[in-house]
Amino acid sequence: MSANFMKKAIPVEFIYQVFSLLVAVILIHALYVAMIRPNAEAFLQAESERMQADPQYVQQRSLYVVVRDFEQEACFVLMLWAFAIMGYKGTLIYRERRLLNSDLIDDSSDAPITQDDTQGLSRRIQSLPARAKDLLLPRALTAALHRFAAADNVQGVSTASREVCQSEAERLESELSIIRYIAWAIPSIGFIGTVRGISDALAQAHRAVEGDITGVTQSLGVAFNSTFIALVISIVVMFFVHQLQLAQERVVLETEGYCDQRLIRRLRR
Repeated sequence: MSANFMKKAIPVEFIYQVFSLLVAVILIHALYVAMIRPNAEAFLQAESERMQADPQYVQQRSLYVVVRDFEQEACFVLMLWAFAIMGYKGTLIYRERRLLNSDLIDDSSDAPITQDDTQGLSRRIQSLPARAKDLLLPRALTAALHRFAAADNVQGVSTASREVCQSEAERLESELSIIRYIAWAIPSIGFIGTVRGISDALAQAHRAVEGDITGVTQSLGVAFNSTFIALVISIVVMFFVHQLQLAQERVVLETEGYCDQRLIRRLRR
C-alpha cells in the first residue's frame, strides 16, 4: 500500500487528533495522580484534624480540592485536546498568512497578464514546495489561471477564484465542529458531576439527620466544583475558538483580495 494512498485514506489531521487526545489523557492523568489528588487528600486530612481540635475552626478552601474529582480531570483533558487541535489549525493559518506576503504573480511589473503568460505563471506556482501548493492561495490562483487560459473570460476567472475561496471557507467552518463539540462537552461533563454530587448527598441524608453533615457537604462540594471548573474552562475554550474562526475568515478574505488585486485586475484579453 503506497504512502500517498495511506495519506488519503487516513488524513494527517485525524492521526494528529487521535495522538493529541492520547497525550492529553496521559499528561493530565499523570498530573492528577502525582500531584493534585495526593495534595487534596493531605489538605482534607489536615483540615479535618484542625476541625476536630477546634470546633470553631472555619474550614479553608484549596484549589487542589476544587479540581480533584474525575469530572474536572476529564474537563482538563478535553481543554488540552482542544488547544492541541486549535494549535494545529493555527499553524496552518500562519502558513497561509506567510504565503500571502510572498510574490507569486511578479508584482515587480505592472504589465498586463495575457493568455500567453498563464502557462509561465502556473509553472511558477507549481514549483512551490508540496506543502505550500496545498494551501488556499496557490489553489485559488491556479484555478483562476486555468480558467483564463481555457475561456479568456475575466468574469469567469473572478468566479473561479471566488468559488475556491468559498469552498475553503465552508471546509474550515465544518472542521471547527470537533472543537465546538468539545466546548459543548465540557460543561456537560460538569453537569454530570453536579448530578453525581447531588445524588451522593441525597444518599447520605440520613447521616445529616443524625448530625454528621461531613459526607453531605463533601458531595455537594463535588457538585458545585465540577460545574464551576467546567464553566470556566468552557469560557476559555470558546474565546480561543472564536479567535481561530476570525483568523480563518480573515485569511479567506485576504486571499480573495490577493487574487483580485494582483491577478484579476491585470488580466487582458
